[in-house]
Amino acid sequence: MPPPVCGHTVRAHGWDLTAWAGQEAAQQRALFVLSFRQRDELAAVLSRAGWRVVAARRADGLRQRVAASGTAIAIVDARGAIDEGIAATAELARIAGHGDALLVLVSRGDVARLSALHDAGATHILVSPIGGEVLLQAVRSAERHVVRMGGGWHDPTAGAGAPLGWRHDAERGALQLTPALAEATGFAETGDPRALLRALGPDGRRIALTAIRRLTDRLPATAFAHDLPGLGRVVQHVARDPHSGRLHALIEPLARVGDIGAVVREALGSVRDHAGAERWLSRRIEGGERPGIRVLAVGGVDPVNRQHGRVVGDALLRAVERRIEQAVRDAGVARAALARLGGTEFAVLLPHGNDEGLEEALKQALARPFVAGSTMVSLGLRQACGVARAGETGEELIRRIQGELPGARSDDPQGPLAADSAERLAGEVHRAIDRGEITIRFQPQVDVLAGRIVGVEALARWDHPERGELGAELLFAAAAHARLAGILSAHVQHLAMRIAARWEAPLSRLRLSINVTAEDVAQPDFAETLLAAAADSGFPRDRLTVEITESGLIAELGEAAGLLATLRAAGCRVAIDDFGTGYSSLAYLKALPLDYLKLDRRLTQDIVGSHRDRVVVRGVIDMARSLDLTIIAEGVETVEQRDALATEGCQLYQGFLCAEPLTVPALAALLG
Repeated sequence: MPPPVCGHTVRAHGWDLTAWAGQEAAQQRALFVLSFRQRDELAAVLSRAGWRVVAARRADGLRQRVAASGTAIAIVDARGAIDEGIAATAELARIAGHGDALLVLVSRGDVARLSALHDAGATHILVSPIGGEVLLQAVRSAERHVVRMGGGWHDPTAGAGAPLGWRHDAERGALQLTPALAEATGFAETGDPRALLRALGPDGRRIALTAIRRLTDRLPATAFAHDLPGLGRVVQHVARDPHSGRLHALIEPLARVGDIGAVVREALGSVRDHAGAERWLSRRIEGGERPGIRVLAVGGVDPVNRQHGRVVGDALLRAVERRIEQAVRDAGVARAALARLGGTEFAVLLPHGNDEGLEEALKQALARPFVAGSTMVSLGLRQACGVARAGETGEELIRRIQGELPGARSDDPQGPLAADSAERLAGEVHRAIDRGEITIRFQPQVDVLAGRIVGVEALARWDHPERGELGAELLFAAAAHARLAGILSAHVQHLAMRIAARWEAPLSRLRLSINVTAEDVAQPDFAETLLAAAADSGFPRDRLTVEITESGLIAELGEAAGLLATLRAAGCRVAIDDFGTGYSSLAYLKALPLDYLKLDRRLTQDIVGSHRDRVVVRGVIDMARSLDLTIIAEGVETVEQRDALATEGCQLYQGFLCAEPLTVPALAALLG
């Protein structure tokens, strides 16, 4: 039995908290976790292994919380926060008994600080990458150390650390609050749980109930943040007892979260995507203006991708973006905006159609060599410019100017894919659907902590009889020209679900993510149609994730929110894809019911960039986690990227580091 809290037994109205803690410890061993980035993931792994976990994300009041947890084992996850980890280790070492265990997790890049951790008082150390099984074995070693040495945490200075918590017995309908929580909030120590829920308000009530419903045998513990009367901002750590079914919670007071909008706005960048450029132009056309556009096609990037890899190629394109932005500023073009149309095509959006001097400025800016990896490269540049015509939409303006690029009408299928390539293929899309030329590849999504594949994203391919395999971007561009985007999207979704419904173990446990287009979201009956297709295919809805590309959302967020809420109520999960590529990201996060946030590959690659880049990515991840969203990083290609993302709190990743998009046999072989 753990020692009494604060050196004495806490008793109120017949509720012996020390006895309660002792009974729980007898059923389930106690463990304290401080993790600045991966609190929930570590708590879930340890809870599934039978530990009663008290987890924290902040070091405030650390000694009091550890003493109240009644454990002799503490874990400090210092990955991505080595200085804070060393300080927390030293803080805990001051109250640790002779036999207590203090396990510290560190990043590979912080190996040079191991001596400082030992000096601070760490008894066990693990270095990244840290899989779930390795973590559990390390905890077992720490447990054995405690048993042999007879340890037990104590803190003679923790007199004011009475625990804030509650217990709910569903069978009896009884809720009990610790005396400290009752005193802080003004609620009775025993009573109706509905009264406490009502006091949380609509938002707090929804967050609490959503978190509690997440509890399963696979996820026996969770945490959620909200405002609690009398305490302000708190995190509730909730666990379901596997034997009695009771819910137990410890409450961690927090400082109020500051405004992180500045960091996030920086993460979203100043470069629009293709859909954002269309909207920018269309709004001005509809307002009676005649905006213009200068389209830039950059040549020479593909050889860099082939010789040095896509990480270097994408870094080169980011350097191109910066040079274009600087050239626009230097040319003094007022209120212009920059967009990346896809691949190696960019556009300068001109509110008044006037870009005098910009053509030469861009030519000079991109004529200077670039650094690609360890070599210098020179890039080519083709430009075309035009102003909106009467009755022309933003989409039509972009397509027309793309077609006017020098060399844009080349028939070389391996050359740049200009607008008329999609136009020529548009007439073949319907035939491709009818003849079964549309196929699906599945790209694995990997649990960062466990190192195992937990899901796949379905990606369309066109097995063209003459051109060979064509990617989804060109396929959907051709379908858009043929006004068949909605039909193609539905076909791909249904095909992916039919294929996945036939999977046997080990594939049958994977989640399936399917992509949804703007045309889909605009259909008022889309949710019902998709759910009917899932039922027809036999694929279980509770393993289905709908991914909506950030730039593909319709303008009416209220309608989109209602549609997504219908899908979630039916058991599906919802992800926002390519987060960080557009301007409306924050509005989407505020308005839409989401489960996952997928980091755009540019943010993924920035994680190993400059210190400033990493701070920006960290801000996005922290914001997503504060909204209780699971983060999936796209485009992970190196071990360095994966480990850095794990350090910052990313839970899942997909990319060439694990596998390219695979056929079903190749996927089965990978899992087997």
